[in-house]
Amino acid sequence: MSVAENLNSQEAETILSINNIEVIYNHVILVLKGVSLTVPKGGIVAILGANGAGKTTTLRAVSNLLHGERGEVTKGNIVFNGDEIQSLTPNELVRRGCIQVMEGRHCFGHLTIEENLLTGAYTRKDGAAAVKDHLDLVYQYFPRLKERRKSQAGYTSGGEQQMCAIGRALMSKPSMILLDEPSMGLAPQLVEEIFEIVHNLNQQEGVSFLLAEQNTNIALKYATYGYILESGRVVMDGEAKDLRENEDVKEFYLGVGGEGRKSFKDVKHYRRRKRWLA
Repeated sequence: MSVAENLNSQEAETILSINNIEVIYNHVILVLKGVSLTVPKGGIVAILGANGAGKTTTLRAVSNLLHGERGEVTKGNIVFNGDEIQSLTPNELVRRGCIQVMEGRHCFGHLTIEENLLTGAYTRKDGAAAVKDHLDLVYQYFPRLKERRKSQAGYTSGGEQQMCAIGRALMSKPSMILLDEPSMGLAPQLVEEIFEIVHNLNQQEGVSFLLAEQNTNIALKYATYGYILESGRVVMDGEAKDLRENEDVKEFYLGVGGEGRKSFKDVKHYRRRKRWLA
């Protein structure tokens, strides 16, 4: 294989590439500082870190939802399926196959579960029959939603609303879902159930996932690769299985050993990425 063919093959295998981006809010607050990461097609990649590390901002930079909070990408670029996407609207990005499930679920409380799901298909142009088939597919993955399909979303449980939010995203027929804090406020059993469904969607439907999650244990159990953010920078990344076994990650993020540590920068194996200095 020639060098050009090899590069093309690598590009074809990458669905999302975030390249050294900086994000500023209100023209003065620097939140992301040279963040770079990639998501392979058919992969599940986790962004890990404490509250305020920059996880949600990274997802919103991809989905172009920053402008609603007076934020903007001021350096670097973001490439989805081979095209730069910073200038696209969130609506255009959904049509291209990338959609975000926001933290806190944000279901339409006055609509039924099924009506919520159908709002996810508003960008589609393939007809009512295709939408109905996709709704049936969503119900296969979320049987609890089928049971509650006529219930007002505002009167369903937090777990059911999270399932509804993911199912609504699926109705747009995405190739990639940005999933923000799916475990927040849910019982451990429900968290496990939702991550199992995410895993099944990834394996059986080929949907790629970039998820932001504070629950490092569950994220590294299901992800293929992980990036740890702290104060808007990537401080460590690697295969999920390697991060699970890393002594520093276990001590600082998985609660195994160690006391009094205030920052991941204090660990002896901390590595500052050269790209930060670029």
